[in-house]
Amino acid sequence: MRSAVLALFYVGLWLSLGAQVLGKRYMRCELARKLLEQHSFERSLLSNWICLLEHESDLDTAKVTSNPNGSRNYGLFQINGRYCQESRRGGVCNVKCEDLLDENLRESAACAKRIQASDGFRHWNGWQRFCRNSQNLPNLKLICGI
Repeated sequence: MRSAVLALFYVGLWLSLGAQVLGKRYMRCELARKLLEQHSFERSLLSNWICLLEHESDLDTAKVTSNPNGSRNYGLFQINGRYCQESRRGGVCNVKCEDLLDENLRESAACAKRIQASDGFRHWNGWQRFCRNSQNLPNLKLICGI
């Protein structure tokens, strides 16, 4: 009996840890390369994206933020809940909010690019406050060699 309880404890621990391992905190240059090479972000806008992501999510794909109006922002790009639907696909980007929280950036990158194409970077408060002035943007060519 004791071994069965212990086994259930370890399975529960493993499952709870597994649920938390879905996210990833990126390093600046690693993420810049990934956005450029795997998700076809425009090189000319890459410094804006990296600055935005550093200030919005601290480069953490699992970040969820609650807003004063009751809405939530999800993932690396801090995409607002109106662009996704909890527990099922929906919203403007037709994506599950939970899918914006893991290290597979396919859904979140596509949604973020869609938002930026229609609303520009001004959609994100972090960009407005910290990145709008081009002097505040990271020099990725110097820092990362890209």
